[in-house]
Amino acid sequence: MSTFQIDFSSVNKKRIVGIDLGTTNSLIAFMDLTGPEVIPGADGSALLPSIVSLNDDGTFTTGAAARRLLIDRPDRTVYSVKRLMGRGVDDVRNELRLFPFHIAAGSEQVIRLQLGDRQLTPPEISAQVLRELKHRAEEFLGEEITQAVITVPAYFNDAQRQATKDAGRIAGLEVLRLVNEPTAASLAYGLDKRKDGVVAVYDLGGGTFDISILRLKEGIFEVLATNGDTHLGGDDIDNRMLSIALEDIATEWGEDVSTNGEAVQTIRQAVIEAKEKLSFVPTAALEIHYQGKQYLRELRRDLFEQLIKDIVDRTLGPCRQAMRDAGLQPEQIDEVVMVGGSTRIPLVRSAVETLFRAKPHTDLNPDEVVALGAAVQAAILSGDVQDKLLLDVTPLSLGIETMGGVVSKLIHRNSTIPASATEVFTTSVDGQQNVLIHVLQGERELVKDGRSLARFDLKDLAPVPAGMARIEVRFLIDANGILNVTARDLRSGKEQSVEVKPSYGLTDEQVEAMVLESFEKAEDDFQARQVREARVEADTIFSAVDKARSNDAWHTLDSEEQAAVDLALNELHMVYHGEDHLLIRDRIEKLDNTTRRLAENMMNTAVRAALKGTKV
Repeated sequence: MSTFQIDFSSVNKKRIVGIDLGTTNSLIAFMDLTGPEVIPGADGSALLPSIVSLNDDGTFTTGAAARRLLIDRPDRTVYSVKRLMGRGVDDVRNELRLFPFHIAAGSEQVIRLQLGDRQLTPPEISAQVLRELKHRAEEFLGEEITQAVITVPAYFNDAQRQATKDAGRIAGLEVLRLVNEPTAASLAYGLDKRKDGVVAVYDLGGGTFDISILRLKEGIFEVLATNGDTHLGGDDIDNRMLSIALEDIATEWGEDVSTNGEAVQTIRQAVIEAKEKLSFVPTAALEIHYQGKQYLRELRRDLFEQLIKDIVDRTLGPCRQAMRDAGLQPEQIDEVVMVGGSTRIPLVRSAVETLFRAKPHTDLNPDEVVALGAAVQAAILSGDVQDKLLLDVTPLSLGIETMGGVVSKLIHRNSTIPASATEVFTTSVDGQQNVLIHVLQGERELVKDGRSLARFDLKDLAPVPAGMARIEVRFLIDANGILNVTARDLRSGKEQSVEVKPSYGLTDEQVEAMVLESFEKAEDDFQARQVREARVEADTIFSAVDKARSNDAWHTLDSEEQAAVDLALNELHMVYHGEDHLLIRDRIEKLDNTTRRLAENMMNTAVRAALKGTKV
């Protein structure tokens, strides 16, 4: 097996903090001499509500103080902004109906929220939460904080992850790593010390529910499956209890206070306090004082569990689906980790234990476990922790060459290692039996601008029509920084691989220069990539039309239809070598529409040939 070289950057020794940037609450933590520790705010609470309000003077109020402004200033106060990070207006149109704040006019690709007379993007709003956490850490530690590890949901895509990094940059933080939340929870429990195993992370927060199933193999946490519900969480339990309390109060007081914001918030707070008590004691008093009136009820845990059982059961469906997606049975899950404040509820814990047939980890504060894991990762990077696996980072993206001389990136720059990525590709030529796998490093879009790391052939493929083959390419970077690239024909099972070992052949300055060059030429690269991809698509349709001309179906077209196909073909040839990808795609669409009846006739001819002589 051939050996090639790939570059990784050195570890920075500055103080690095871990941040859980949550939908409902956010936390910041650091590694103390005795272990990871969350940093409390001035009010003594480690939880910072992820709520931001714009003041009249242009300053911001963040956290619990902003939450109190939700009633009086809903048009200037934003919550659950994490759901909007890195997403377009069309992606969240349905969710926006649930929020009191509004999208600014003219928002298209990038969401801009209209807060008073200002327009702010989700990263700018999240940056205010990060600034408050940064300030909290600086006050507590007595030093400037400039570097952080931030956690993100396992299902976050590249755009959402980049938006999180942007928020950190705006807040004055260098985001050294983005760590998946379930991975952080596993780190907090020290599950990275296992040699291998399967871990389920059940995360029931205030506004969302997530279930992730990870496989730990040779130090690498790989997400096997993730599922959940972005509109299911502790808030649903609070709302259920609140609606019951409002009905009871209306009967007892003879007054409907459901439209009174101050009354509703007072009752909600009492409901939440009673709910939290029922996690530890069998009965709790629901006591409300409002404008000289009193409401008092004693709640039993068994009644509480009856009222919320259907909500808890809703979390089990995604869990079963995640196991099906991972191809696992409950008894194959080695560890179960509980994350999120709502997992304190005994009914939730017993339901999870019954489903997975294993006692879940509940030793750590479920509100804090993700932040604690982020602090562990931060300490690994800073060198404060020596007895744990060092998860390094790829300074430049890694990918393979695809049709048209374009780079398809599998592992992106700044991805934490150990890491793995898998993607399925196909062939572009009929009967193709060999595939060249060309591994590249760099941020540019075209092969000619990247750094070649390795080449190898996957040979003796089954000769099938173009587009029918399925070639699985897997990138795996282990704890030592060794990249193993494997290509496998999913039909025959034949595979070939190559190892690419780490070195420091590129200096930090060279890496930075490559990154800066990718920023400077991003627009040109993107344009060039679109042109290349359009030409590849045109090549495919040229080949298909040439094949059709030798098919009997061609002669089923009348002369006018054949002339129309020839005209559309010539028009595509005329723009093929131009640099306007939109024009090329326009001519492709025209040719595609013109040849639609030809394609249908070819299909009918093929079906008749296949059925010839067959009796039904």
